[in-house]
Amino acid sequence: MPELQRLRRDHAAALLAFERENRAYFAQTIPDRGDDYFAGFDARHAELLAAQEAGLDHFHLIVDSDGEVLGRVNLVAVTTDGTAELGYRIAERATRRGLATSAVRQICVLAATAYGLTTLRAETTLDNAGSRAVLTRAGFVPTGEEVVLSGQPGLAYVRDLSDVREAAARETAAP
Repeated sequence: MPELQRLRRDHAAALLAFERENRAYFAQTIPDRGDDYFAGFDARHAELLAAQEAGLDHFHLIVDSDGEVLGRVNLVAVTTDGTAELGYRIAERATRRGLATSAVRQICVLAATAYGLTTLRAETTLDNAGSRAVLTRAGFVPTGEEVVLSGQPGLAYVRDLSDVREAAARETAAP
């Protein structure tokens, strides 16, 4: 069963393989990372870990039992008022299995309980029905704000995490 893991230094090789294997697939819906991303991957990975250690971002991988990366779920631009931006991507071969919805739900719990966040924001293009469905199933609601992502029209979403914190508190208090 796939597991959500906080990004670590030893994930580098598997993460790079994931990004390379899915590059063309991801480029169909989001901007390509470009050749520089892959050429400077090790330095970029170290930068991500440093930002995570500083509490600026929280990076996670969805990893199968063989250690293969099936997806990423990230909370970036963490603010002092408890808000962060959610981003995620799932390997082409792992889509349509509920993996994204499960991981986004899990990250909402981590955001509220482990990271002390109160609100998550996300954006997706209008033509990405799968991503819109994942966000809706995970409790995100459209803000009504229209955005442009890579030249494509999109929508902004928000997720108040107060219900997640309350549920976690009830679970902790239960005998």
